[in-house]
Amino acid sequence: MFESAQLGRKVDRETFAKREPELREALLDAQLRLAAAGFSVVIVVAGAEGAGKGETVNLLLNWLDARGIETHALGAPSEEELERPEYFRFWRRLPGKGRIGIFFGSWYTRPISQHSLGNLDEAGLEDGLRRIVDFERMLEDEGVLLVKVWLHITKEQQAKRFKSLAKDPETAWRVTKLDWRFHKTYDQFVNSASRAIRRTSTGQSPWHIIEAWDARYRHLTVAETLLAAIEQRLAAESPPVEAQVVVPAPVRPNVISSLDLSRAVPEAEYRKELVQRQLAFGRLARDLQDRKRSAVLVFEGSDAAGKGGAIRRVTQALDARFYQVVQIAAPTDEERARPYLWRFWRNLPRWGRVTIFDRSWYGRVLVERLEGLCPPADWQRAYGEINAFEEQLVLSGSTVLKFWLTTSKDEQLRRFEEREAMGFKRYKITEEDWRNREKWDAYEAAACDMVERTSSELAPWTLVEAEDKYFARLKVLRTVEAALERALVKK
Repeated sequence: MFESAQLGRKVDRETFAKREPELREALLDAQLRLAAAGFSVVIVVAGAEGAGKGETVNLLLNWLDARGIETHALGAPSEEELERPEYFRFWRRLPGKGRIGIFFGSWYTRPISQHSLGNLDEAGLEDGLRRIVDFERMLEDEGVLLVKVWLHITKEQQAKRFKSLAKDPETAWRVTKLDWRFHKTYDQFVNSASRAIRRTSTGQSPWHIIEAWDARYRHLTVAETLLAAIEQRLAAESPPVEAQVVVPAPVRPNVISSLDLSRAVPEAEYRKELVQRQLAFGRLARDLQDRKRSAVLVFEGSDAAGKGGAIRRVTQALDARFYQVVQIAAPTDEERARPYLWRFWRNLPRWGRVTIFDRSWYGRVLVERLEGLCPPADWQRAYGEINAFEEQLVLSGSTVLKFWLTTSKDEQLRRFEEREAMGFKRYKITEEDWRNREKWDAYEAAACDMVERTSSELAPWTLVEAEDKYFARLKVLRTVEAALERALVKK
């Protein structure tokens, strides 16, 4: 695979000096235009140790306007990152629209290096590459321009580079024992990298393999590659696709309409069991830290179905230092500038903690779908992206619990009118609630699609009959308690 990057290409000093000014000017102009066009650029700089990745990044920072660039030289994960899914550290660093993010040390590092060292088997490598493909496809679908550069040197060139750096007291620190260990496994590294490049090089985001021994050739080629990618994207920019609202037709009976809404619990029984369930949940939650686990609770449902009341009964069982309630409303400008899952990734809990989402990432396939806030292609692909997101949560040690609370349409009307009549509840009812009520059937149909496409063995939906608030709250607590007991026993 790397034969074309071992031809001994060089650029003389005169040619470089002539090309540099015009290339820098063109790059700066392209950077300004991409900021106006409103898309972000993610640059992955990868390759063997000693190939000049750091020098290349420094060059780009010097040639471009560094104020519009975020640079991420990622080494070993921090303690905070280890307590969250692997891709948390990458998601949190994605650049906003109009900006450039440079990653050297990226989502490719672990699968390639660990496989080459023999610490990751074939199935593990394939799983890692599959996750990369899914992640990068999502970035592309969200409008991110992904430029992937692989800097290649031979094994002999790597040894020569290491020895040269080690001789100079000013650069000796750059060569570590780990570098020499990687040098010994260079052949395995190249084989693992070849597989990764073949598996992840796509039409939208191809790999650019660049011969890296000659610094001037490397610098010019990387800069020209980046410029060509940005210019191609700018030329292909088209007006945004208008969102179309296709109201789903309700089909009954369905999984929601078939719920038995007559289920109820007497108040005295509720009061007694509530305390028992909360105490049990509290004890289980305190064990999460020791077992290196966390919990993510998602609450969705029809307006006035009692999500807030259920959440309060959950949080009453927890120590305030170890839980967070994230209330999801319309995205901010910062959130709109990034892929839609970004604002959820950044709120994931560490070990020993519980994060509760009052509304969630399912807004993409519910309100955004039905209100025409995103094109059909966006919400249609969101089901798969959500499933992949939740899979990562579970495999990293999170227990994911998803609740859909529902009442009858008549009960919703009663609760709406009650809220309007009571001063201390009036804040709970808005014009948007009344408008959503007119789309009751459409929301029910969309919710059924959501349950069908995203209820998995790893993260199943729990449908909660919420006509009686007491019954609904106890069902939520029973479900949480049972799920945590299973998770903690498995661990």
